[in-house]
Amino acid sequence: MGSYDRILLKLSGQALAGQGNFGIEPEKVRGLAREIAEVVRAGVQMGVVVGGGNFFRGVADAAKQMDRVTADHMGMLATVINSLALQDALEQQGVPTRVMTAIEMRQVAEPYIRRRAMRHLEKGRVVVFAAGTSNPYFSTDTAATLRALEIRAQVIAKGTRVDGVYDRDPLVSPQDAVRYQDISYSDVLAKALGVLDATAVAMCRENRLPMIVFNLNVPGNIMRISMGEPVGTLIH
Repeated sequence: MGSYDRILLKLSGQALAGQGNFGIEPEKVRGLAREIAEVVRAGVQMGVVVGGGNFFRGVADAAKQMDRVTADHMGMLATVINSLALQDALEQQGVPTRVMTAIEMRQVAEPYIRRRAMRHLEKGRVVVFAAGTSNPYFSTDTAATLRALEIRAQVIAKGTRVDGVYDRDPLVSPQDAVRYQDISYSDVLAKALGVLDATAVAMCRENRLPMIVFNLNVPGNIMRISMGEPVGTLIH
């Protein structure tokens, strides 16, 4: 596998929260920004999609009594908060960054326009895609897949707390869980491996877009992926 010219990095909201799982941990965001900046300086074009689970998740217990559409819209707005935090940290690293949102809020960020996003990437700017797809019932995994296809990314790199796709949850059964080096989309769906949203996996399969699931907590992993080194699990 060679190196990549254009990557879509998918981060969970928890990735910005550090140990607390809630809110934003400034040092964690700065660390992520340093890693992304290093990759961008190596000449890789990068789009980023961040989840919002560190503030609000539409399918969480806190949202059980709420209308699902309202809860999902709240989750989308949470991704905008995270995207702005990441933009700020990246610009402190000297990396020009644009936040583009699927829900218009012109005072805060640019509206998502595909051609404009492509132009930003070509100019070496990081583009952070916020507010999901703007549609309820779609996860940020699906939003990341959609944006990756639209910007013609060569791979989706999904950062998690574990180092790939396992046959069972390694955080629950660390002794028995077996990691896959690579696995097909169909197997991920057939085995109902919960690492990814099924809609996102189906979209990747239909469009032959590879996805790498890797441990975000290992420094340098984003660079290793962009250089084509075997990291985590390749879904193809």
